[in-house]
Amino acid sequence: MSVIESRAALNEVVRRVVGEAQVVDMHTHLYPPSFGTPLGGSGDRVDPEGLMLWGIDELVTYHYLIAEVFRVVTPDRLGYETFWKMSRSEQADHIWKHLFVDRVPMSEACRGVLTVLQKLGLDPNERSLAGYRSWFGAQDPDAYIDLVMERSGVSKITMTNNVFDDNERERWLADGALGDDPRFDAVLRFDAVLDDWSTASRCLDAWGYPVSGEADEESVSGVRRFLSDWVKRIKPVYAAVSLTPEWRYGAGGLAHTMLDEAVLPVCREFGLPFAMMIGVRRQVNPALRAAGDAVGMADVSSIERLCAAHPENKFMVTLLSRENQHELCVAARKFGNLLPFGCWWFLNNPSIIQEMTLERLELLGGSFVPQHSDARILDQLLYKWSHSRAVIGDCLAEVLGRVLDAGWRVTEAEVRAEAERLLAGNYRGVIGG
Repeated sequence: MSVIESRAALNEVVRRVVGEAQVVDMHTHLYPPSFGTPLGGSGDRVDPEGLMLWGIDELVTYHYLIAEVFRVVTPDRLGYETFWKMSRSEQADHIWKHLFVDRVPMSEACRGVLTVLQKLGLDPNERSLAGYRSWFGAQDPDAYIDLVMERSGVSKITMTNNVFDDNERERWLADGALGDDPRFDAVLRFDAVLDDWSTASRCLDAWGYPVSGEADEESVSGVRRFLSDWVKRIKPVYAAVSLTPEWRYGAGGLAHTMLDEAVLPVCREFGLPFAMMIGVRRQVNPALRAAGDAVGMADVSSIERLCAAHPENKFMVTLLSRENQHELCVAARKFGNLLPFGCWWFLNNPSIIQEMTLERLELLGGSFVPQHSDARILDQLLYKWSHSRAVIGDCLAEVLGRVLDAGWRVTEAEVRAEAERLLAGNYRGVIGG
């Protein structure tokens, strides 16, 4: 068991070990080929409504870049509806020209596309997307998943399975083996139950789960039966919702009752952690569609009250506002059933990842999950984990360097154990994997 003698040696070991460690990506919006794919590649299995998204056109038209291109080609020059009437490839060509050809692609979302191409052995300096389209078109979707996972160092991909999405729900109902791909874990997502009861109640009634418009016994029973049936169907590793900044726990009302009397009892019954992603202000600019959401501050005291009221439940929480992060760390020090995770969405920038990761290491030691990819396009795993690993490695090296300076003898085995916990083990410990 060799002891690391200097900061320079420690830095080298930490960065190497973090780079080698296999990641369990605990939150994505990715799917295997069984869910269909709009890009058939070499297999020619094209499903225009398929959920497995990959390839250069999907990568370049990701909603981060759609928002960015409207800052360059403003709506008075190209109207929103004109853009949305373009084909996917026309949109991609437009974005490539204005964000990658006419100017240096400096933003994190733009740099991510460059990293993806580089990791695939492609030259990111092409002026046209034609060559990239040919390359992706020659790939088999199933084999491409293996390639991306191998090059990004991801051993398991965790899906987000929204049972209120008609496209996805019908696929699950039609094929009992839909989620059997061992590379992917399922997650039961049901925002509407807590955030949009008018939609949830209408759907549940139509699907054979009678509920009323009130927080009564009939509604609680219907929701519990609905969630239990879907847990049995898709075998999720956790349950999840995304909530707006206005969410409060302890304020009473229907959402409070459904959480306390339906959602959390089902989670306890099946041993499922409950994940909450809080802070999205939906559709501040509806003309941007999926790119139109913004950020707001969550109420951390509600999370504290929830954890205190349900010590037998496990909670995994990520908050969208930078201003919430210190308070969430302090809350996690008070509640062992609370796991902070990831640098979500607008926080997924190196400067903020560094700030959040150092803050968490200083307050929580290694008892959190520093990152999830939140990838919606398969290829994004290549850049999100490459960029995040670099920052996580630097932060871990800095904190372990302080330990070294304080006289603690650090070994490579200890570094490896800490890296494994951060990138896989802490999450596995919560889901029981």
